[in-house]
Amino acid sequence: MRDLLASSRTPDHTTAAQSAAPLGTILERVRFEGVGTIPLYVGPGVTQTVVARSRFSGRSVSTAVYLDAESAGTVIQDNDFTIRTGREQIAVDGSGANRIIGNRFALGGRGGVFLYRNCGEDGVIRHQTPSYNQITDNVFSGVGWLRPRTVVVGAREGNRSYCGDDAGYPFGSSADDGDGATGNRVERNRTRP
Repeated sequence: MRDLLASSRTPDHTTAAQSAAPLGTILERVRFEGVGTIPLYVGPGVTQTVVARSRFSGRSVSTAVYLDAESAGTVIQDNDFTIRTGREQIAVDGSGANRIIGNRFALGGRGGVFLYRNCGEDGVIRHQTPSYNQITDNVFSGVGWLRPRTVVVGAREGNRSYCGDDAGYPFGSSADDGDGATGNRVERNRTRP
């Protein structure tokens, strides 16, 4: 954690994180069974992960998939999400240029895909924003009646107590606590009760 914190305080953190992290992992036809924790966590700087034709079931106190800061280029396509989550199904936290396409989500009243940036969490500066993501052709069933939050772009906008923990630097979430979610395409998604 100390290395990540120190790296985040340099202007070229995204490049450094991505060059040190795994690249091109393919997970196809995998059964992810949640037993409380997040079944699939894509860590800081991980790029070009593919998750296809897989199934997420069981339960998670958090999310089914978490795309962490500085990760990019993940493809999540043609998967079934029947997992019971405590939060949204997929968290896109400062992760960019991802494609979430043609999946089927059974939400059970919870959220679908949330795009945000955890400004200042653990003092780590988030450099990348949740931008240029494509969320298309997904089916969301079991949406909430009062707040059908299937896809939320800019889900937090700096509204967290720890946002100031990364203060003092002229870049990333240190300079701006907002999510900065731009250039995202959200199209042709369908909802069902």
